[in-house]
Amino acid sequence: MLGKRKTKKRYEIKIPMTPLIDIVFLLLIYFLLTTNFLVEEGIQIKLPQANASAPQTEQEITVFVDKQGRAYIGEEEVPLGSLFKRLKTMIGAKKDRLVVIRADRGVMLNRAVRVMDLAKAAGAGKLCLATEKDF
Repeated sequence: MLGKRKTKKRYEIKIPMTPLIDIVFLLLIYFLLTTNFLVEEGIQIKLPQANASAPQTEQEITVFVDKQGRAYIGEEEVPLGSLFKRLKTMIGAKKDRLVVIRADRGVMLNRAVRVMDLAKAAGAGKLCLATEKDF
């Protein structure tokens, strides 16, 4: 006699989600705490604004120019007379080094151009005038 076959109950496979969620949150907290936050060094200046600015990713030499036209490398003030020598030693044999001029928006254009000329004469392969993105 043909009878009905008994079907076995299938076991449902359940993945425990709570430990997985805990691990994801722990990893998120770990990466948030261990990331290096970008801290700008140097003097406080207000950069000019531009609509099409892009972040720079390569290693750079940053020269700050404040409202009075004084030049800084890092937080150290460098007189314009010795800025050429200082940049020449920092650039060294790498002729494709990027020099970023971060001039205050209130500085006279002549001062910023003078710093750019000194950087170009010192052997900078690339010059960049830093701006803030205008939102």
